[in-house]
Amino acid sequence: MEDHSVVDVGDVRMAYRSWGDQHGAPVILLHGIGSSALSWEKAGQALGEEWRVYALDLRGHGESDWPDEYELEQMRDDVLGFIEESKIDRAGVVGHGMGGVVAYLLAQDHPDRVERLVLEETPAPFDGAQDVLPADGVVDYDENAVPEIQQQLAGPPAEWLERLGEIVAPTLIITGGHDSEMDQSEIPEMADRIPDCSQIMLPGGHRIHERSPQQFADKVSDFFSS
Repeated sequence: MEDHSVVDVGDVRMAYRSWGDQHGAPVILLHGIGSSALSWEKAGQALGEEWRVYALDLRGHGESDWPDEYELEQMRDDVLGFIEESKIDRAGVVGHGMGGVVAYLLAQDHPDRVERLVLEETPAPFDGAQDVLPADGVVDYDENAVPEIQQQLAGPPAEWLERLGEIVAPTLIITGGHDSEMDQSEIPEMADRIPDCSQIMLPGGHRIHERSPQQFADKVSDFFSS
C-alpha cells in the first residue's frame, strides 16, 4: 500500500511517497532531474515487499516546494533533514541521475546516515557531465531549476571528486548500457575512487528503474541484503 505525505524540512516542505512495513529497514529513493517520486512507483512497490521505502520529491520537483534555490548541496541537506524529521537512524540510499549526486554528497558528509549506497546512471563529477531530462510526461518541476542544476553537474567543485574516497558505505553503481543517453565514459573512474564499490550494467537505458522495475528492485534488494 502506498502512502503519500509531506514533511517540513527547514523552510522547504517536502512531499514523499512510501511503501512497505513501517517497521522495515528504511530505503530512500532520490529521482533524477525533471522527475519526481512518481518515477519510482513500480520499483518502490517492488522494494516495499522487503523494505520500508521512501521516495522523495526533491526541491523544485513534484509536490515539494519550488524555492528558487537549487544548489545540490541544499538538496543534500534537505534529505538529511527528512531523515532527521522522520526519526531514521541509517538508511539505504538509492539515487538516479541528479539524485545519485545528492546521494553521494550525503554519503560523503554524513557517513553515519548512509548504510549502503546505490547510484543509478549517476553523472560522474567531471567537467561536462549532465543528467538527462525525461522525454515525455507532465511537467512537474520548476523549469528554472534545470539550467542551475545542469551547470553544477557540468562544472562540479573539485571536492566532489576528491571526496569520493571518503565514502565508507558499500556502493553499487548501476549503468544502463548502450541505450543510455548519458555519457558513460567517466563512470569506471568514479567507481575506482569509491573504496568499497562494485559496478553492474542492466539493459534499459537511462531509466532502468522505470523500464525494468522488478529487475532493478531485485538487484538493489540483493545488494542491501549482502
